[in-house]
Amino acid sequence: MLCQILCAAEPARKGGGDSSLCVGGNFHCSTRFRKLLSRGSGRTGAARRPDAGHGKGLRMTGDAQGRGRTADERGGGAVAGSGIPRRRLGGGILALSGALALTPIPLAGAAPRGGPDAGAAQEAAGTGAGMGTGAHRPTLRHGSAARAGLLQGPLDQLVRDAEAYLADSPAHPWYAGAVLLAGRGGTVALHRPIGKAVRYAAYDEKTDTGVEFPADQQIPMAEDTVFDLASISKLFTSLLAVQQIERGRLELEVTVASYLPEFAGGGKQDITVRQLLTHTSGFRSWIPLYEEPTREGKLRRLWDEVPASTPGSAYLYSDLNLISLQLILEKITGRPLDALLRDEITVPLGMRRTRYNPPASWKPKIAATEDARPPWSGIDRGLVWGEVHDENAYSLDGVAGHAGVFSCAWDLAVLARTLLNGGVYGRSRVLSEESVELLFTDFNTAFPGDEHGLGFELYQHWYMGAMATPRSAGHTGFTGTSMVLDPTTDTFLIVLGNSVHPVRSWRSGSAPRVATANQLARAVAVRPERGRTAWFSGMASATTATLTLPVLRPRSSRARLECALWWDTEPGSDALVLEASTGQEWQPVPFTTVGRGSGHHRPEPEPHPTGAVSGWSGRVWHRLDADLSAWRGEDLRLRWRYTTDRLYVGRGAYVDSVRVRDGRATVFDSERARDAGRIAATGWVLSAD
Repeated sequence: MLCQILCAAEPARKGGGDSSLCVGGNFHCSTRFRKLLSRGSGRTGAARRPDAGHGKGLRMTGDAQGRGRTADERGGGAVAGSGIPRRRLGGGILALSGALALTPIPLAGAAPRGGPDAGAAQEAAGTGAGMGTGAHRPTLRHGSAARAGLLQGPLDQLVRDAEAYLADSPAHPWYAGAVLLAGRGGTVALHRPIGKAVRYAAYDEKTDTGVEFPADQQIPMAEDTVFDLASISKLFTSLLAVQQIERGRLELEVTVASYLPEFAGGGKQDITVRQLLTHTSGFRSWIPLYEEPTREGKLRRLWDEVPASTPGSAYLYSDLNLISLQLILEKITGRPLDALLRDEITVPLGMRRTRYNPPASWKPKIAATEDARPPWSGIDRGLVWGEVHDENAYSLDGVAGHAGVFSCAWDLAVLARTLLNGGVYGRSRVLSEESVELLFTDFNTAFPGDEHGLGFELYQHWYMGAMATPRSAGHTGFTGTSMVLDPTTDTFLIVLGNSVHPVRSWRSGSAPRVATANQLARAVAVRPERGRTAWFSGMASATTATLTLPVLRPRSSRARLECALWWDTEPGSDALVLEASTGQEWQPVPFTTVGRGSGHHRPEPEPHPTGAVSGWSGRVWHRLDADLSAWRGEDLRLRWRYTTDRLYVGRGAYVDSVRVRDGRATVFDSERARDAGRIAATGWVLSAD
């Protein structure tokens, strides 16, 4: 039934196109996917208790201890409804009539061969590198930007932007160093170390300065430098959980207490496995388990913990969710978490530099973290180097569901490629395609702004920058790590920095993550709808760019504006507006758009009564049509105004093939040189990509 709901919803998806479950509107749901859905339906012999209650949650994005921005700062709170409401995400319908409909991601094909221009036809058709059938499942190799189907210029700028944060930004360096990795398809087009892996021996709190090692003892970053991933560890725990769901040992809608009876204490008896994976359990962000000297004492603290909010009523990011999930996994498999990681993920995928508790021999290749001492640290440890930084994970012998995994950029790229491949890398499959869909499906439709799959965050501009789409997935780590993968363009970005070196108070926000993601997004070309160039708004924040046509005088009631339009903006905050003026003031012009379809699917025109578009348009060109009859007989100027706020941007806006028709006459055509020369551009540029 859920697959049928998904299939019915497919025609409403902006940009059109077939999904992996619906082809030409026909339903074909695999037996395995039906089983996965039934496991998540709560059919356990008792009626499922629906999520209930209304409330507003305040989330600190990033990792659990004082990091990131609140949901309110992003412009959206967490307000729960009853059940799962209908919500459109960039045109993708994820929930209908209170029943969860899983939106499958397109399985990644290879990046375009033959350079960036090789992808032009795909881009124009709205397919792109990541929109194929998944028949080809690439493995990684280093190669040029052209081989990856990327533009070299933005990749060069990506490195320059990242290097800027090695300097004071604003008061201190954001990190001592970093390893940057960016790719598309099976090609890693950028793999660059910058700065130092080990620079400081200590932190002087009296002068707020780092005490540096002698120059000959400092260690530069290298491509294979290993990092404490911090909360990116949560992704591995989530993957292991989804494997167990796939194998029938774990069920999404079953209560945690069904697996761990002691967990029911403190009013937690109704928390489900799904709520752990989507941070809707009601747990507060963290508790100091390290204060308890024994494992039994730590577990008792967890068993006695009372939820901060009613389970299912709000989104609140919490380390305790993944610690609880770790305990479930160890219970149902009979194996410790580090063994599960090794046997089920890292060995099959050849991730040889990924593990808990790295051996002492790895230390020279590991990035140092913090001079951990009270009052900023809960444990007095001095310089943490080669051991997990997180206090709770450290007190759990380095193996925890929320933190503790060490890895390098290449290994994380292998993981990203595996997921973009639909769960397979080379000859090793670690998840089914249907299971990967669960990772990238928004289960938090009741909490706009806090989109979340099973373990993976979705559509988060605050660190994904312009790579953020309703299908983009990723996570960050408190130590300065992040990964983003976008099935829409088949791109992936790994930024591993040691931003708590020498002390956690030096890092603030996610500016390097956003800056690098913006450049990788820019490196994926948007080809003109026709001809060699189109007008491009740029990707600057806190700006207004205008594209103005010359004065025209419509003479009939059939005057219309037509053009091709492409947009991808931060939803709600940034917008592209069509405006008209007959004097000093500008007013919005209502219009309709029709996205380019595929196959036999012809999208219906979508009205824009406010004259504005915002958000994600499906990475396809749209045909715009606007009625100009209201200005018959008047001197009329038309313009596109693109306005961005100071925080984040999308990929921007493009305008092409502009025509104004007045009855049978074409009074303006941007394809005519004399008309093109009369367009006034402020902030817009002609671009081939």
